[in-house]
Amino acid sequence: MTERREGSLEAPTRHPVNWQEQAFWDEDDLFKELERVYDICHGCRRCVNLCHSFPTLFDLVDESDTMEVDGIAKQDYWQVVDHCYLCDLCFMTKCPYVPPHEWNVDFPHLMLRAKAIGFKKGRAKRRDRMLTSTDRIGKLAGIPIVVNAVNATNRMPAARKLLDKTLGVHPDAIVPAYHSDTLHKRAGRRAPIDAVAEAAGPTHGRVALFATCYGNYNEPHIGEDLMAVFEHNGIPVTMAEKEQCCGMPKLELGDLEAVDRARQANIPVLAKLVDAGWDLVAPVPSCVLMFKQELPLMYPDDAEVQKVKEAIYDPFEYLMLRHKHGKLNTDFKQSLGKVSYHVACHLRVQNIGMKTRELLRLVPDTEIDTIERCSGHDGTYAVKSECHDISMKICRPVFNRVAKAEPDHYGSDCPMAGHQIENGLESGKAPEHPLTLLRIAYGL
Repeated sequence: MTERREGSLEAPTRHPVNWQEQAFWDEDDLFKELERVYDICHGCRRCVNLCHSFPTLFDLVDESDTMEVDGIAKQDYWQVVDHCYLCDLCFMTKCPYVPPHEWNVDFPHLMLRAKAIGFKKGRAKRRDRMLTSTDRIGKLAGIPIVVNAVNATNRMPAARKLLDKTLGVHPDAIVPAYHSDTLHKRAGRRAPIDAVAEAAGPTHGRVALFATCYGNYNEPHIGEDLMAVFEHNGIPVTMAEKEQCCGMPKLELGDLEAVDRARQANIPVLAKLVDAGWDLVAPVPSCVLMFKQELPLMYPDDAEVQKVKEAIYDPFEYLMLRHKHGKLNTDFKQSLGKVSYHVACHLRVQNIGMKTRELLRLVPDTEIDTIERCSGHDGTYAVKSECHDISMKICRPVFNRVAKAEPDHYGSDCPMAGHQIENGLESGKAPEHPLTLLRIAYGL
């Protein structure tokens, strides 16, 4: 007889997402699984403080006639789905019933399945389709002259109120600025460093940068900071010749066909770079996670996808691997003082440890206050009119901690999370990406 036990002492196991099988799209089966997992969550309630999905579920249960999951109307199941933004923290940090536990709970990927079926049923709003089309918006908004008009409009209260009424974008949400001078253009003007790549551990000592749509169109300076820091460490940097959005925004929408199109565009280019001896990095944790986890789980038998998975790194993960083998430049010119550092959810779930904190702690006379709470941003969730106030409530413990600390610098590996924190502060002080802080410490 197999012994049953509460929770699991083993490392969590992630099963492939069988989205190409017909059973995945069976709506009746989906609702049976939603009821099963919702009932387990109701009996546990450990994830109540992670996001708004779980309070929504528990309120539905507590307000039902039976005070159990069977008292919830099936149509109300979608309310829980709509508040999940696939941060993955419930699976990675809270749930005791993840596989290999016999109950086999993978809440985020169940939500992904529900979102995918909902998308096929036409549940996605026009606004959400548009907001997740990041390449299209970036190219249009980044056209010279147009870019100035777009950025100016996004700063006008009257225009933002109109955007709220017509599109459902909250007037108080910080929306990113756009640049016509993209990261790809800036990188094309840089002279390559004259350095011979030195391998260290698993790293080859030369990297290809996947700019990401956000890093290319919205905050290209972060990519410039990355290149400056890596080249200061004798690491040649090139750019992925051609790229599209990694697919994470469309994954969170449930548009798996769009994710597949992004895979077809990106993976051959990145795999070719890997074959040529380049390691891969990206400045936004969600994009690294897409190639490290989500695409490999969607395409477990695709050798090219798996090849990219093994070759892509978070920038600080990469630099700390180099440090382990004595290949990190630790000649820092400037202390950073007190830094409030928010750990992005999609960085935490990569299971690489806090490499950003480890590296910044190497800077003399620098104190790092680490904040491990979700910012509630998610890229699109925080800008939606119906979700913005909830997102700020989720972020309140984070920006309150930053305000209390009164740091010299604050920021997050996720630049959008940094601006979400900024939105809750009264100081008006802007966030700084950890790569920017590292560049400052080097005196570059």
